[in-house]
Amino acid sequence: MSEVHGEGRPENGTLYVVATPIGNLEDITLRALKVLAEADIVAAEDTRNTAILLARHAISKRPVALHEHNEAAMAGKLVHWLREGRSVALVSDAGTPGLSDPGARVVASVRQAGLRVVPIPGPNAAVSAFCASGIPDGRFLYYGYLPARSAARRAAIAGLAALDCALVFYEAPHRILEAVDDLAGTLAEGRTIVIARELTKVYESIERMPLREASEWLRADSNRQRGEFVLIVSGASKQARTKGNEWERILDLLLSELPLAQAVRLTCAATGAKRKAVYERALAAVATANKKE
Repeated sequence: MSEVHGEGRPENGTLYVVATPIGNLEDITLRALKVLAEADIVAAEDTRNTAILLARHAISKRPVALHEHNEAAMAGKLVHWLREGRSVALVSDAGTPGLSDPGARVVASVRQAGLRVVPIPGPNAAVSAFCASGIPDGRFLYYGYLPARSAARRAAIAGLAALDCALVFYEAPHRILEAVDDLAGTLAEGRTIVIARELTKVYESIERMPLREASEWLRADSNRQRGEFVLIVSGASKQARTKGNEWERILDLLLSELPLAQAVRLTCAATGAKRKAVYERALAAVATANKKE
């Protein structure tokens, strides 16, 4: 029986991408519960966590493991199961599969095989944090996790500096201080940041402040550095966008004629841009140019 407008049992040969709670187990839709209960197979990033969720809602089913280390191999299995006519519910540890979680590779394989993929919408940390942020930009870029290494992280931030939409990042507790330091050190003055922590959980907090004050605020209380984070930074002002575009253009011109160090020094002197951001972009530009040669 085919599923019509969310009614009926899951359709055979269909992959359901199911959003699950990011903390509070009550944050799950009736449709998601129906699909999890009636799908032939539940593929989960963490079978133990998913087993707790299923037991909470009296669903007697043993999930199979599908995580970042076996996703490539499991993609083929899922396609095989779907071709046999089974229905599969795909869930991540929390939130929506494929968004900074395993799942995207599986979905691509299933679609490439010509099989049906149905999203079951629900909890999402980025959207939840943005809705409660009070940042009026109206638009945002979801970036996910920034690079773990500082140089690569600063280069990534510099590449986003001129965007006029809000920037949304996920971050782990052991990197939160370094990430916020690099955001404040790379982006222009006058930005606002929202630090959302442990959303929907017991110690949920959502704090908004000037970006330049965020590092000191985090260091003032070690408890503020615990949990899973969503960081939202307001978009660049018109003045900052103009300035950002200017120094990037000047840097590119100087790099075509001068050594890196000299190009960076002259760019900073001419535009007032921060040396760290200019230097990281110059390194990235030179690396890209070397690959093309």
